Amino acid sequence: MSTALTTGRPWRVILLFSIPLLIGNVVQQLYQFADAIVVGRHLGVDSLAAVGATGSLLFLLLGFAWGVTSGFAIPTAQAFGATDHAAVRRSVATGTLLTGILSLVLTVVAPLIAEPALVLMQTPPELLAEATVYTQVSFLGASTMMAFNYLSAIIRSIGDSRTPLVFLSIACALNVGLVVLMVGPLDWGVGGAALATVVAQAVSVLMCLEYVRRRVPVLHLRRDDWRISWADVAAHLRLGLPMGFQASIIAIGTLAVQVALNALGANAVAAYTTASRVDGLAVALLQSLGLAVSMYAAQNSGGGRPDRIRRGVVEATWMSVILAVVLGVTLVVFGTALVRLFVGDGSDDVVELATLMLVINGLSYTLLGVLFVLRGALQGLGHTLIPTVTGVVELVMRVAAAVVLAGVVGFVGVVWSNPLAWLGAVVLLVPAYVREHRRLGRMPVQPAVPTETTAIAIIGPTDGSMVVDAVVTQWVPVITVPDAAARPNRARSRTR
Repeated sequence: MSTALTTGRPWRVILLFSIPLLIGNVVQQLYQFADAIVVGRHLGVDSLAAVGATGSLLFLLLGFAWGVTSGFAIPTAQAFGATDHAAVRRSVATGTLLTGILSLVLTVVAPLIAEPALVLMQTPPELLAEATVYTQVSFLGASTMMAFNYLSAIIRSIGDSRTPLVFLSIACALNVGLVVLMVGPLDWGVGGAALATVVAQAVSVLMCLEYVRRRVPVLHLRRDDWRISWADVAAHLRLGLPMGFQASIIAIGTLAVQVALNALGANAVAAYTTASRVDGLAVALLQSLGLAVSMYAAQNSGGGRPDRIRRGVVEATWMSVILAVVLGVTLVVFGTALVRLFVGDGSDDVVELATLMLVINGLSYTLLGVLFVLRGALQGLGHTLIPTVTGVVELVMRVAAAVVLAGVVGFVGVVWSNPLAWLGAVVLLVPAYVREHRRLGRMPVQPAVPTETTAIAIIGPTDGSMVVDAVVTQWVPVITVPDAAARPNRARSRTR
């Protein structure tokens, strides 16, 4: 069910919206845990390292796709916040077309460059064959990943973060079962692990489409909605491409890290892969708050509520800092035990290196939490330059750490690439958002005033009949200056 993020206490709205995202990321990381545990224990440390050696290359292309589809949903959220349903449908049509084109290009081109790219990255010879298979299968199924990411993004853009969680959870459970089957009894190796993810994502796409068809009439496209103008395409690309390039820029830095790791040997690759699985869970939790802030800022921007954006970002920053401290302490205390889940006896060097990485990253999560919230706020407001530049800063810092520090102190230097990249991005983001915060404070406020109650009818889940799914308030905008916004009761009494 779609809900507006333009009413209610900001911290509570953001938290409630982000909780399904948090749970969803936990679920997603858990099935990646399952992949790593099954591959590492059934196929061995070399196979686990081979899967890990593909991470930065997959992130380079699939991360770009994820960023682009997330950017395409921002105009949808802005239109929904403005209660312009025609613009919502037109935005969805535009994003669907662009996502389809990008999916086709990625599916055709990426598998062809997989092996040459892995060779260029100096992947250890003993890992190359399995790494190539895993990468090619993942790229061949890239269209399912893009489709699910885009469908989830547009469902979230109208305020529903719970439904994508349900479908993601089902897909993750299916993925775990398929990995056990394909890697175990079927003995399909690392290719089976990649195929399991593709099949699970395809199922999640079908569930999203059926849900939209039955339950979300605001996203039902009409023939006229497909009359897309170049202005529509340009507006979506203006937001989508920078977010995609930002992810790619970060991934290039990750590639540099991967090359440095490959030069340090299979144990270093396995340790980084193992720690990244655990670290990825904590990062995903913080990232969820950033995504929630992005949708919150987009809807309130469309609804003319700069006052809510200012308050919400400040409150979300505090929530993110608190969460970062809790996560950091958890990894410092339980890091070794978590690493032991992935590797068996006789891999003490891998455990020691992976634990060191978790401690260093865990102590730096406060930086990452601030980074996600401020960057999400700027992206939700339609800003692309500063978020993209922060990606460049992260690239420079990661490459410097990989090239310089790794040559001096080895694995420890590679590990420091993440905290240094986060610090560089935060140094740029804080003053950029402070300027935006002040600008928002000078903007007129368009508060929502309830006037009448309207029932929303949607398609019933079984027989196609019309049923009442929710009752919402219809809002009439009233323009006030910021000083009047501080006296909401008087402003609303004059309206009445």
